[in-house]
Amino acid sequence: MKKIFVGSLSWDTRDEGLREFFAQFGEVASASVVMERDNPNRSRGFGFVEFENDADADRAIAEADGQELDGRKITVSESTGNGRRDSGNDRRQFGRRRDQDQDDSFARAA
Repeated sequence: MKKIFVGSLSWDTRDEGLREFFAQFGEVASASVVMERDNPNRSRGFGFVEFENDADADRAIAEADGQELDGRKITVSESTGNGRRDSGNDRRQFGRRRDQDQDDSFARAA
């Protein structure tokens, strides 16, 4: 499975419309438009589509980029991650340097 990013969506585009548009390229496993947190009825203008087949996703990227959906020219590219800015793996305590995270021998010397 491969996930693609779809940007410049119309505020009117919803999950089902996104799914229907991309179904022309192959079997869509999921399609979701990202909505505002404080107003779940308003789109943030981007979404994600996951294809069952990687070749279908590649075709969608090549052919749908720049096409019109709901009156807007969309941008389509391969999704580069899960959208999270911080995975939590690099969190440090306030005031500690990165080298201290890896070698805490200074704490044992006291």
